Amino acid sequence: MKEEEIRKRSAFNRYLELIAEDVRTIFADSGSFVKIDCPACGSKKYRSQFEKTGFTLALCQECGTLFVNPRPPGRLLNDFYTRSRSASFFVHDFFKPVAEARREKIFRPRAEYIRDTLPEKSKGIIGDIGAGFGLFLEELRKLWPSAKMVAIEPSAEEVEICKEKGLETIPCALDDVEGWDGKFDLLTSFELFEHLHSPDEFLKKIWKLLRPGGHLFLTTQNGEGFDIQILWEKSKSISPPVHLNFFNPGSIKRLLEANKFIVETVDTPGKLDWDIVEGMYRQEGVDPGRLWRLVADKAGPDAKSSLQTWITENNLSSHMRILARKGK
Repeated sequence: MKEEEIRKRSAFNRYLELIAEDVRTIFADSGSFVKIDCPACGSKKYRSQFEKTGFTLALCQECGTLFVNPRPPGRLLNDFYTRSRSASFFVHDFFKPVAEARREKIFRPRAEYIRDTLPEKSKGIIGDIGAGFGLFLEELRKLWPSAKMVAIEPSAEEVEICKEKGLETIPCALDDVEGWDGKFDLLTSFELFEHLHSPDEFLKKIWKLLRPGGHLFLTTQNGEGFDIQILWEKSKSISPPVHLNFFNPGSIKRLLEANKFIVETVDTPGKLDWDIVEGMYRQEGVDPGRLWRLVADKAGPDAKSSLQTWITENNLSSHMRILARKGK
């Protein structure tokens, strides 16, 4: 897989430009920002690392979580996601043109992973939080036609897309879901955890919605991932206020266990780390350092492929996958 296949560089850069413009209007009053302790372990020991688009990134000295601090209150984040130009651009110009490529390369493999890992859920109730266009549920429905697929989605436009696909919908944010406590066999959340003002409250709500022994399957950014560590403040993954939290395999396990989940798997199946670093070097003039310039300039395709395999197999990719079970 190549980065350009699932997100066009030109569209991505325009999206980041629009985010910066929205920040100047929606988040102009930084006096309303909220100072927090580490969102993973609750530690008050953290150090500021750098600023980006007017937000400060801090690094927890206890668990290594990178996070925006102080951060906007929930109401401003809601405004940003419901009425900003960048949010509209993301749906129509960033995501839609590559939706089918993402179906094939991202959502179908996720559905196959769930089929193979949790076969006992094949007739259960499955909910996808932030379902978007319903791609994951569509793919899982092909594999599990007897399961009940439920899209949890606050966007009115995307709710209609899910309905047109015959998916049952809960048209609100997770916090506002009512009448479903203890009903889900599996809840999924893809590339959402890094956006949350309060990941702890998000997990508490999921715990209530799951049946005893129900599972949570989520993907999120790994702040200790290869491309993020090399690019750091120049990483496009670090784009506040879109991404607020960068957990790592150890810190997300700690947070889940604190919320009465039993963590079954934490791995990093990412395939794009080296491609992202090399793309930033070749296409955008970002210097990754002497060693990685050498790899980009002198290493052949097999060596670069082996490097990415090593990154993935050693839990050093910036794309993190977690499977956890509701405990008592």
